Amino acid sequence: MPWSLTIGRLGGTAIRIHVTFLLFLVWIWAAYYRSGGAQAAWEGVLFVALLFLCVLLHELGHVFAARRYGVKTPDITLWPFGGIANLERIPEKPSEELVVAVAGPLVNVVIAIVLLLALGASLNGAALDAEDLAKIEDPGTSMLVKLAGANIFLVVFNLIPAFPMDGGRVLRAVLAMNMGYGRATALAASIGQAIAIGLGLLGIFTNPMLMIIGVFVFLAASGEAGQVQLKEASRGHIVADAMITHFETLGPQSTVDDAADALIRSTQKEFPVVDGAGRLRGVLTRDAMIRALKDQGPQTPVVEVMQADIPTVEARSKLDAALKLITSARVPAVGAVDSTGKLVGLLTPENVGELMMIHVARGERPAAGLRDPA
Repeated sequence: MPWSLTIGRLGGTAIRIHVTFLLFLVWIWAAYYRSGGAQAAWEGVLFVALLFLCVLLHELGHVFAARRYGVKTPDITLWPFGGIANLERIPEKPSEELVVAVAGPLVNVVIAIVLLLALGASLNGAALDAEDLAKIEDPGTSMLVKLAGANIFLVVFNLIPAFPMDGGRVLRAVLAMNMGYGRATALAASIGQAIAIGLGLLGIFTNPMLMIIGVFVFLAASGEAGQVQLKEASRGHIVADAMITHFETLGPQSTVDDAADALIRSTQKEFPVVDGAGRLRGVLTRDAMIRALKDQGPQTPVVEVMQADIPTVEARSKLDAALKLITSARVPAVGAVDSTGKLVGLLTPENVGELMMIHVARGERPAAGLRDPA
């Protein structure tokens, strides 16, 4: 992920910190310094660092649970607003997704219990005031109490039944036990969007931060539903059903200026670069073309600015596998080839989306194999 620093690896999973998180720590230091001096500033930074250690352990809970079902996690990235574990895929078996979703909050439950037991021991049996757990921002509250309260908050917040929170995935898993995966996702996303709207309205009268969270949740729920709809639409189809077959190509000797002319002549956003035998060498995207025109000049060879690591699949292969390849490889398109390796088509997520819209417009039922196993 751009603007992120890798600070370590754990079993094939890279642990990364986004640059904005480091800036967030600087802001925390300055805010606490203004209110309480240097000691308060360093205590504030220490609390945030320990809190995000708990967030990291939360994400590792998801990671290890996902590994149990053969799902790999290339990386975990810590942001100012939390952590994101980049799972290669979400287990579609409801019971498996339920376990993966619950694993993260369970880690915070364990941390909170350990901290509360430690606090009980330190108080020599005296009762802990529950109100202190809510005073996370109070400088007079001890570090252990603040961390215990923060972990309890993380559990409650993450179990809100809205994507991308774990509660949204728990809700989908429970719904999917009684209905199809696509229908369960649509219903869970709708519930998440309703909650997001409620958070936004509440934020107008209370805390503006709730408005930001509401917008984030609403967009995330929409994105999750859209991704699943694409996946559902692709099942039961082959790549040839959705690929572009009429497109302009560029040769290895073509320049960026040649590509610009092709951009004007067509409606393409991605231009395959093929050799004399028709084999795919790479793909030049519109954005890369414009950057090259500006920074390197129109006579720059396209082979110098194209994306070369473009995977290819046979045109008769399964469409859902090709769509998954686009996502996992993070490429703008996948080349469709015949049995000789010659490029015969180009597949992008937009193609699958268009196929989905056509099926909906025609009122066609999903193809065989579209439904999830019970």
